[in-house]
Amino acid sequence: MAENKCPECGGKKLIKDYEKGEIICASCGLIISENIVDFGPEWRAFDAEQKEKRARGGAPVKFMRPNKGLVTEIDQYNRDIRGVRISPKKQAQLYRMRKWHKRVSIATSMERNLAIALAELDRVASSLGLPENIKESAALLYRKVVKEELIRGRLIESVVSAVIYAICRMHGIPRTLDEIAKASGIEKKEIGRAYRFIKVEMNMDVPLTDPAEYVPKFAAALKLGPPVQEEAVKLIKKSVKKGLISGRGPTGVAAAALYIASAMHGEKRTQKEVADVAGVTEVTIRNRYRELKKELGLKINL
Repeated sequence: MAENKCPECGGKKLIKDYEKGEIICASCGLIISENIVDFGPEWRAFDAEQKEKRARGGAPVKFMRPNKGLVTEIDQYNRDIRGVRISPKKQAQLYRMRKWHKRVSIATSMERNLAIALAELDRVASSLGLPENIKESAALLYRKVVKEELIRGRLIESVVSAVIYAICRMHGIPRTLDEIAKASGIEKKEIGRAYRFIKVEMNMDVPLTDPAEYVPKFAAALKLGPPVQEEAVKLIKKSVKKGLISGRGPTGVAAAALYIASAMHGEKRTQKEVADVAGVTEVTIRNRYRELKKELGLKINL
């Protein structure tokens, strides 16, 4: 019986002793549970190579691979179990086997679609510098979209880009539509249209983008210090409380907050410098700046 705290002292630091099969409270020493099951392997390994040899399970499921990684492969080495090169006749047989194996593995239209889409997803996500867990989440969402037959009449590339944008927003990763459009080579309007369609049809709960998520990225590009970043985040939080960002682009709000904060801390940057980094116009920054100054009662003239 697993407990998350000690029933005697209420301590939450519990020790699992698999040799004795006990769960012990580190604070008072009470034995909370006995005869617990060790779900780990019964063998030990002293290096990575030994661990790999003794492991019985295969690799984890990978949604980034069309077959999820659950398929056999015929290697390209053309050598037998002893490492000796096989005869040309056998090599020709293996070549034909590899060719048909590859054809059979992408036999259906869905498999062909995934083979193209996941390769594109990997390319765009890598270009944007996204980690593996985001790629896996995007691949899983794309598979769901394909299963619901929502890609008919749409470019595979636009749906892939829309899926990446949705996952980035859901995980709080600051990537704009402009960045994704640049990485994918698809028009921003097309990606936005596909994103809105998928969001509605899949009934996805995508949170509003917090402008504060863009502050570190923009500040790094503008070479602004931590105090300026902190000030910009404070301004954004105040504006969120007052409901000033509703209907406003998060990049514009973040850019205006950094523009104000840089002046407040003596590291002023021009509107053009900030606009170029944020991917917005100078007019947008001026409008957001005036709104923030008026509503937050800022005593600053720029």
